[in-house]
Amino acid sequence: MRYEDFYRRSIHDRDGFWAEQAALIDWQTPPQTICDYSNPPFARWFVGGRTNLCHNAVDRHLHERADQNALIYVSTETGEECTYSFRELHAEVQRMAAALQSLGVGRGDRVLIYMPMVPQAVFAMLACVRIGAIHSVVFGGFASVSLASRIDDARPVVIVSADAGSRGGKVVAYKPLLDEAMRLAQHQPSRVLLVDRGLAPMIRVEGRDIDYATLRERHLDASVPCEWVESGHPSYTLYTSGTTGRPKGVQRDTGGYAVALAASIRHIFCGNPGETYFSTSDIGWVVGHSYIVYGPLLAGMATLLYEGLPIRPDAGIWWSLVEKYQVTVMFSAPTAVRVLKKQDPAWLSKYDLSSLRALFLAGEPLDEPTAKWIADGLGRPIVDNYWQTETGWPILTVANGVEPRGSKFGSPGVPMYGYDVKLLHEGTGEELTSPGQKGVVALEGPLPPGCMQTVWGDDARFVSTYWNSFPGRMAYSTFDWGVRDEDGYYFILGRTDDVINVAGHRLGTREIEESISSHPHVAEVAVVGVADALKGQVAMAFAVPKDAASVATPEQQLKLEGEIMKVVDAQLGAVGRPARVRFVTVLPKTRSGKLLRRAIQAVCEHRDPGDLTTIEDPLALEQIKALVSPA
Repeated sequence: MRYEDFYRRSIHDRDGFWAEQAALIDWQTPPQTICDYSNPPFARWFVGGRTNLCHNAVDRHLHERADQNALIYVSTETGEECTYSFRELHAEVQRMAAALQSLGVGRGDRVLIYMPMVPQAVFAMLACVRIGAIHSVVFGGFASVSLASRIDDARPVVIVSADAGSRGGKVVAYKPLLDEAMRLAQHQPSRVLLVDRGLAPMIRVEGRDIDYATLRERHLDASVPCEWVESGHPSYTLYTSGTTGRPKGVQRDTGGYAVALAASIRHIFCGNPGETYFSTSDIGWVVGHSYIVYGPLLAGMATLLYEGLPIRPDAGIWWSLVEKYQVTVMFSAPTAVRVLKKQDPAWLSKYDLSSLRALFLAGEPLDEPTAKWIADGLGRPIVDNYWQTETGWPILTVANGVEPRGSKFGSPGVPMYGYDVKLLHEGTGEELTSPGQKGVVALEGPLPPGCMQTVWGDDARFVSTYWNSFPGRMAYSTFDWGVRDEDGYYFILGRTDDVINVAGHRLGTREIEESISSHPHVAEVAVVGVADALKGQVAMAFAVPKDAASVATPEQQLKLEGEIMKVVDAQLGAVGRPARVRFVTVLPKTRSGKLLRRAIQAVCEHRDPGDLTTIEDPLALEQIKALVSPA
């Protein structure tokens, strides 16, 4: 089938198209209405249908593949490695479900999961949806103040946590962070269920803190049936990273999410039952929800849960796992590839990667030099994709499961089925239809299945945040600039709030970053707009060199800076040239790999950078501060 026809039908015969996709999952009661969009922008998918996410991810596979690998756990932090078949996963999920029920958790109750990358975190997620509870995973190790705000917003009955996580061989104690968060929070969950990994001592609060291993022993033979819920029943809430002020919880449904993920594994990721899927993300982020836990399991695939770094014990660890577990589909982020780019490229060819069909990348724009480097090194297709926490699955990519189609370096791809993607003028809301015109990437309603239903507990905020950006037009704003070429491929230019206005010229930071990163000696770069009395703003670049020795002296730094300026001049013209290119060893990012551009900008303008609880390496911002401090 031609993808254009497939896509067109998803937009113009929405109900017929999604009724067919709904057959990819099991329903206790079939849906009566495919899409109810009578109250825009709120879309209700598969109305009247009753299903269960855990049944579709686990139980329904027991007949054909009970003894097949379902969950493969590898921790290079602790040296643990084990596998769970679908039969064993089914048993563990029921034990966790029984444990949660014994603590008072029922249908519609919230369970906050604050966990490292361990199997029990996956058991807890699946157990929640099994009994109709709503999970809210908070990235493990999140600071206490941020955790407290999420506790107050989600109002969980129970929190599931652990003694500690580990990163780069360094133990991160969770329990003290959780205890402090509980002290700060107004809402007090009745119980805290704790997994003791033996990594850090824990002080237990009498009557509140429960040891999971002990409780599990009481429920070894538990049989907990799936709670069949309406399609629109919330499956989980997930707080978007980088939010300021009151947390913004993305609320996801059950039926629409299950259908969307099952369809995406088939049409986009080309995964098949019995194969192995390896996503290097974390369950604390949306990729972890969709493509570590639910998506692969829905498709009857084994999913690889990895705790560790991409370069520890060496830069070949991921590829050794691909070989060992015959991974067919892999999902990572450009940030991780850039980390690997600093290592010996021989690691990419050391292992047998013949099972791997493609590497998918998402989370931030993928620059062309990085894409070419990893494509050449692996000898496998690199498929970029673009989406958000809010959408739950890709907006832009290529659907090779429908029709094989080439990717274009620098572009995540074309609109995926169900997404009515437009480029809109930020000021007028007018649709921009000519190739090369720059506009805001927007989505016409209804959002397809799997996208957010609303902001948890705040419908008004959902409307005001996402749907009121364009004058006289109700359209969902991604808050990203984009352009489309003559073939329909989109190119993401950066956030709408990352636009630099230099002497009347509007420049996207991504455009400048792409240019700078094309220099052979640059591994990674961040560009921000800094206030300037003459020009309004100027671009300031902070680059990580591939070889620190190349910028060891001021003379070397000036030489490389001059070379980079020439590259930008040649590619973008003098108007795109940054005021300065400064060299650092690491860029400040959140733990999910997103650049903290606003914090960099604030430091450059000698302002308070605000809440830095999500920063991965606090010293990264200190380097920048030292470079820009007045003499």
